Amino acid sequence: MPNWETVELNKTYSDENVYVIELNRPEAMNSLNTKMAIELIECLTLLEHQKDLRALVLTAKGEKSFCVGADLKERKGMTNEQWKQQHDIFEEGYELLRNFKFPVIAAVNGFALGGGMEMMLSCDLRYASEHVKVGLPEVKLGIIPGVGGTQLLPRAIPVGLAKEMLFRGNQVDAQKALEVGILNGIFTKEELMSKTIEIAKEIARNAPLSLQSIKKSIQTGLHTDMNTALSIELDQYYKCANSDDRLEGVLAFNEKRKPNWQGK
Repeated sequence: MPNWETVELNKTYSDENVYVIELNRPEAMNSLNTKMAIELIECLTLLEHQKDLRALVLTAKGEKSFCVGADLKERKGMTNEQWKQQHDIFEEGYELLRNFKFPVIAAVNGFALGGGMEMMLSCDLRYASEHVKVGLPEVKLGIIPGVGGTQLLPRAIPVGLAKEMLFRGNQVDAQKALEVGILNGIFTKEELMSKTIEIAKEIARNAPLSLQSIKKSIQTGLHTDMNTALSIELDQYYKCANSDDRLEGVLAFNEKRKPNWQGK
């Protein structure tokens, strides 16, 4: 595995088909600079081809911040062209995260602001510590979210609430984020990783083709009309129904044993 500086890849749970990515710039509140974005892209690209992976957890070093968005110190003095070049790299990383073929679970251990909240929203499931605050404050800086915030948030919570957060640029605490649907659950800071890993392991025990097909059906179907979405689901259904894993799943159920998935 490559030795990245701003991103760490943990294989501790790889025997259970779970990998963990940790953002590693705690001294800078895990703000996203160009190097981190590039290394995240490299890490996600590598993991796409990892045959023993079924679920991915994304978290960060430290207890204060998950990610507070782009590193504004790095951006200070950038020309418009340099800003655009950097943002192209950010876009590539977030797209890889959104479209990762297996479920991605965020373990949010601190502030998730701006691009940090967009990173969290790019994950399929989101769990956080009790002390976490999240927000999209770009409007206060003369910009708007640029890696999915205005599209992902209204798909996660009621549109009116999403507009309020975006227009005000305010932060909400973990309890409020849970109540409106931004988060799937909250834990104590001591339990966050263990509980998130437990959920990831549960997911990873399921059929790999089914996990991929569910994610693809949802991701693709959300952006089209119902008839087209149902057609997408049906295509994915028959992909699974015609697989060896479907035969194994039924056989294992009848033999009262754990299935031995082959991913085909």
